[in-house]
Amino acid sequence: QIQLVESGGGVVQPGGSLNLSCTSTGIFQRINTMGWYRQAPGKQREIVAQMTGAGEANYADSVKGRFTISRAGAKVAASLQMNSLKPEDSADYYCTATSSAETYWGPGTQVTVSS
Repeated sequence: QIQLVESGGGVVQPGGSLNLSCTSTGIFQRINTMGWYRQAPGKQREIVAQMTGAGEANYADSVKGRFTISRAGAKVAASLQMNSLKPEDSADYYCTATSSAETYWGPGTQVTVSS
């Protein structure tokens, strides 16, 4: 069974850091891009960061310079290092893995930034 699972969410104070991890089980088709999305209550889901198989990373403007995406080589696994967190970063964070045929989603992990 193909699954992505996120971990590392939690409650952190403004200015703090969290590292989200995404692991997988099952056999995937060749994954080209892995990414992180987030959705805050009452808001649309938005992309946070993506990394291609070639190692090219793209970030939402709101997180540039604060978040860093990385991939575990050829494995279907990724992480998102989040620094200088702000209350507006609070959301459910989802890992994605995209092949030429489809995009797989994890169930999400909650991040709350609050004093």
